[in-house]
Amino acid sequence: MGIISWIVLGLLAGAVAKFLLPGRDPGGLIGTTLIGVAGSFLGGWLSATFLDRPIQNEFYDPATWGAAIGGALVLLIGYRILFGNSRN
Repeated sequence: MGIISWIVLGLLAGAVAKFLLPGRDPGGLIGTTLIGVAGSFLGGWLSATFLDRPIQNEFYDPATWGAAIGGALVLLIGYRILFGNSRN
């Protein structure tokens, strides 16, 4: 997968993470989208590095999607913990 595919996957992973973790986010839609993109890269890197599960070159690989969504969830939870009260 190329960089554009990872960005698209990150956008979709951010949307899924937002669906799984509803509520107000400190960064709004743009912040959640950027967190999804960063989360997909983080999830792919963690999966390849620590779980010995190299990322496939296929866009529809379930493990790739799981890693991207998991990474987005982790970053979204961390972001809410750090900056959760900034949007009152």
